[in-house]
Amino acid sequence: MTDRAKVLDAIADIDVPGIGTLGAADIVRAVTVENGTVRFVIEAASPDQARMLEPTRAEAERRVRALDGVNAVSVVLTAQAPATPPPSLKVGGHPKPQAEPLKVAGVDRIIAIASGKGGVGKSTLSSNLAVALARQGRKVGLLDADIYGPSQPRMMGINKRPASPDGKTIIPLQNHGVTLMSIGFMVEPEKAVVWRGPMLMGALQQMLGQVQWGELDVLLVDLPPGTGDVQLTLGQKADITGAIVVSTPQDVALLDARKAIDMFKTLNTPVLGLVENMSSYVCPKCGHEEHLFGHGGVRAEAEKIGAPFLGEIPLALDIRLAGDAGTPIALTDSPAGAAYTALAQRLIAGGMG
Repeated sequence: MTDRAKVLDAIADIDVPGIGTLGAADIVRAVTVENGTVRFVIEAASPDQARMLEPTRAEAERRVRALDGVNAVSVVLTAQAPATPPPSLKVGGHPKPQAEPLKVAGVDRIIAIASGKGGVGKSTLSSNLAVALARQGRKVGLLDADIYGPSQPRMMGINKRPASPDGKTIIPLQNHGVTLMSIGFMVEPEKAVVWRGPMLMGALQQMLGQVQWGELDVLLVDLPPGTGDVQLTLGQKADITGAIVVSTPQDVALLDARKAIDMFKTLNTPVLGLVENMSSYVCPKCGHEEHLFGHGGVRAEAEKIGAPFLGEIPLALDIRLAGDAGTPIALTDSPAGAAYTALAQRLIAGGMG
């Protein structure tokens, strides 16, 4: 009786134009022998090659039909569909003119997370606050607008290129219950983003207007430090609810935080509150609490300008390790995680989260 091995042996030396023999080409697929009926597929690399292989298909069918015990033969030619390159999605460029501040479809509130200077933990707070709000049942988005130093892909534990079905619309990524978009998804991790102001503004406009954010209670925007083009673009071009300013309690950080607060005042953007980050350090061995950067400076500044003081976040090794691992500490019920939970609950109670 004929079996699969005999079928393959019978057709192995049939000529395949431009390739060699049918056996050597390894393009025979799905061979079945059942009750005297033999079926298999010859898979061509393209429709053009499939047309060339019709004589090969006919010869294979003739040879198999001549085998003992074969009553019927079905040999089908298939061709792989030509690879369709993904739509080209260009990020960055001159911003498009707009008549009024952009309202992001489906997003109830947009809150900017800002700092006057770098190194105060703004991005760490942004990722943990997003996760903490999501754990409180809120639909949360996180936009990493730190174009030159995007860190949210690492902190949120996800780093792959978003899909774009048409070269215009951007499908954001999701992790830990948060919808996420970052320029870090669009460039190689080791590549520097060397853009002038218009490119930055165009990229931010794209990430606000072309991303399918879906229905969100709040979109947090992790701004770069300082008072530059991205901050100005967001304040002038987007319909934002307000800003949260993050600072450590030391005087030099507060000097720059005041500049950020003044910038939002100039842009007529409400300052929703201030957060004191790295407020205290508790030794994990002896339990002694130390205020390495001072204490209470941000609370005093909030009282001075009449803005809410939203809370203190400790300086803790666990926060840094969790961020580096892509699993924000706010996912846990640890003491450090509880600080972010309290911050999220305070925002929700104030109608901001």
